[in-house]
Amino acid sequence: MTYSVKQTRRFARQYKKLHDNIATDVDEVVNTIAKDPAIGERKKGDLANLFVFKFRSQGQLYLLGYSRDDQVRLVFLEAVGPHENFYRDLKRE
Repeated sequence: MTYSVKQTRRFARQYKKLHDNIATDVDEVVNTIAKDPAIGERKKGDLANLFVFKFRSQGQLYLLGYSRDDQVRLVFLEAVGPHENFYRDLKRE
């Protein structure tokens, strides 16, 4: 059974700036996460409530950060972007 997906404002802003073929890859990853939210790696410390799914697009490593609420079967898309400075930017906001 799939989870519903909601995006945060930060995710929407980052997604809008992505190139079309990268956005297509992100769409596929979001569908994968909606089917199985446990697929991502759970973070520790400051980002303990965050899961991260890593994928390659255009020869570069991208990360998609999300949190989930199992009671209402909902996935919140938090951030997407290249690996460079991904965690630093997440902690900043």
